[in-house]
Amino acid sequence: MGYVTRIVIIGGGPGGYEAALVAAQLGADVTVVDCDGLGGASVLTDCVPSKTLIATAEVMTNFDSSYEELGIIVEDGSPDPDRPARVVGVDLGKVNRRVKRLALAQSHDITAAVTRAGARVLRGRGRLEPHQAADGSRQVVVRAADGSEERLTADAVLIATGGKPRELPDAKPDGERILNWTQVYDLEEQPEELIVVGSGVTGAEFAGAYQALGSRVTLVSSRDRVLPGEDPDAAVVLEDVFRRRGMNVMSRSRAASAKRVGDRVEVTLSDGRVITGSHCLMAVGAVPNTAGIGLEEAGVTLKESGHIWTDRVSRTTAPGIYAAGDCTGVFALASVAAMQGRIAMYHFLGETVAPLNLKTVSANVFTDPEIATVGYSQADVDSGRIDARAVKLPLLRNARAKMQGIRDGFVKLFCRPGTGIVVGGVVVAPRASELIHPISIAVDNNLTVEQIANTFTVYPSLSGSIAEVARQLHTRKTSEGG
Repeated sequence: MGYVTRIVIIGGGPGGYEAALVAAQLGADVTVVDCDGLGGASVLTDCVPSKTLIATAEVMTNFDSSYEELGIIVEDGSPDPDRPARVVGVDLGKVNRRVKRLALAQSHDITAAVTRAGARVLRGRGRLEPHQAADGSRQVVVRAADGSEERLTADAVLIATGGKPRELPDAKPDGERILNWTQVYDLEEQPEELIVVGSGVTGAEFAGAYQALGSRVTLVSSRDRVLPGEDPDAAVVLEDVFRRRGMNVMSRSRAASAKRVGDRVEVTLSDGRVITGSHCLMAVGAVPNTAGIGLEEAGVTLKESGHIWTDRVSRTTAPGIYAAGDCTGVFALASVAAMQGRIAMYHFLGETVAPLNLKTVSANVFTDPEIATVGYSQADVDSGRIDARAVKLPLLRNARAKMQGIRDGFVKLFCRPGTGIVVGGVVVAPRASELIHPISIAVDNNLTVEQIANTFTVYPSLSGSIAEVARQLHTRKTSEGG
């Protein structure tokens, strides 16, 4: 019997479990060391739960904002016909129980798939031993909850330990009134007045969701606008929607502290102003789970932020040690983590592998409307990183959007001026996460605006706007002699 390569994966999130599936299918002996349940934060406390909550919020938004325009009449028994009561409500306890049930079910499905593929799942915390053996193998010590330890020998180790919510020293979450994004699913009652600190993707998603569910929301943003890392046109649309729906968006306002005062929360801003609410959600970024697991002692270089340095095939600076996912700080997306994990296994096990290409990554902000992006961005064009032309087409002109009562959103494409090759795109719309896929295919395969423009689309459809933008870019390129 031939030698079987031994792989130990520390962390069971998308980076870890996708790597396990690949390695097991390629015939390796695989052990996944995990302390929380396979799926990691993405499935248990982040992506899957938050998007499940947002799915409920989306239904509420659609009903609240569209039923009158679409001609739907609901008899709600309001005493005053000029001031109708809200016709639908939400039971947050029930919503959150569903959220946790679905997350757990997804985790169980992943565990079953990994086990079925032939990998072993070991419950506990993994720690690297500092020295590499003469044969190149590594030792990983796994400590179980009861304190017992097991030692594993690995030819390669993948670190996929993820991240956790960052905490401000003077705004520590208590799990009841001051919450981080992993704790909101324990709420049984709707927050009456929610203060969301942080206007990045997580803050914007939760602020929009709770606003739709019926909370009065104040969004504290330290920057000039919400979603400072996203397309500026998209951020303007979303902030306008937030304000129009009654959200109090406080720009250029940095939170210094948050404390409980009875059954209220006081948030003090850096300029001395104090705002109060019934609850506060801290969404001020994440930090990597890289401390205390023997990384630096084993020769793994950490960045100043605590993230693990990796190359484009997921190697760290230590031989035989790879890393994937949020602990690397490359791109905090489940899809990127999964790709990093798969690339690591293909590389170590000698399969053909394409290095990670972040310019083909598609991402989505699950606000309402959603914001989906792929490839080069407006910031890349404005800074001169790439020479590209752009056209933006508002959805207001789209027949299907008119039918569905969609007023906000647009499609934007970026293409190279000479060849017309599509290098990026932005979609702001309901279900933008689905609409971005044809643009992703174009970016990944170097398709031209002419090819997109000449492809049939259904009429009427929102995707028709993608072809229309491509037509405008192609016409402009032709008229300019490109």
